[in-house]
Parts: sequence; C-alpha cells; structure tokens
Amino acid sequence: MIKILFVCHGNICRSPMAEFVMKRMVEEEKLSGEFEIASAATSTEELGNPVYPPARKIMAEHGISSAGKTSRQMTAHDYEYYDYIVAMDTNNLRNMRRFVGTDPQRKVSLLMEHTGDSRDVKDPWYTGDFEATWNDVNVGCRALLEKLKNG
Repeated sequence: MIKILFVCHGNICRSPMAEFVMKRMVEEEKLSGEFEIASAATSTEELGNPVYPPARKIMAEHGISSAGKTSRQMTAHDYEYYDYIVAMDTNNLRNMRRFVGTDPQRKVSLLMEHTGDSRDVKDPWYTGDFEATWNDVNVGCRALLEKLKNG
C-alpha cells in the first residue's frame, strides 16, 4: 500500500483538494486498494474546521465530495507512517521541519515538483482564484500518480 499525505497551511483548501482529487484519480484507475491518501495542516489555525466553502464548491462542480473532512494538524508520527508527504508550497516545507526534521528518509516533496516545475501550488486563500488552484492540483496529482504507477 502506498500512503500519501498532502500538506498545506490550514488543511481547508489546497491539501484537501489534493487529497480528494488523488482519491478520485486512483479510483478511476481501479487502484483504490493500493493507496491510502489523506491531508493535514502545518498550523493549528483551522483545526476541526471543514473544507473552505469555495474549495468545496469547486470540487462539487467536478463531482467530488469532501463531506466529513475536517482540518487536522500534521504530527511527527505522520512522517513515520506515510511514504510520501507532499507540500503545496515552500512555506509549508519550512513549517514542516518541526515534524520531519531534515527528512532523512527523503519522503517530502512539493506537489508541482512532480510535474518538473518546482513552483508553489497557487494559494486561493490569498488569490481568490480557486480555478487556478484546481488546475495546479490536478496537474500535480496526475504527475505524482504517473510517477508512482511507473515505479
């Protein structure tokens, strides 16, 4: 089983989008039984809060439900448990240091790195552009899934 944790600042926009988009992609490829996919925050600001309404809305427009998802903070245990820890931006990477240390097992990456581009996933909290974030997440998740399928 391949275990993936997507991480952003609050776990209410980008990382839940990545979680549910990746779940859908593996389901469509009949690989659900081979993956465990989750998301978490680096901060405590949104703990227990549901996915942000505009993020829920754009996912729903594409037939994806995030019902029941609430924000949780990443823990040091997550580093041991998950095979891949995928951050949405460089600030997330910096904030994850307290959980992953120096990343001795080389589990941590930026989502967009899997596309060959090391830029950040656009943050809709600041841009208000949930469509751009949706596009980044889909391209990044597709590239990550292809990498994992091809070993």
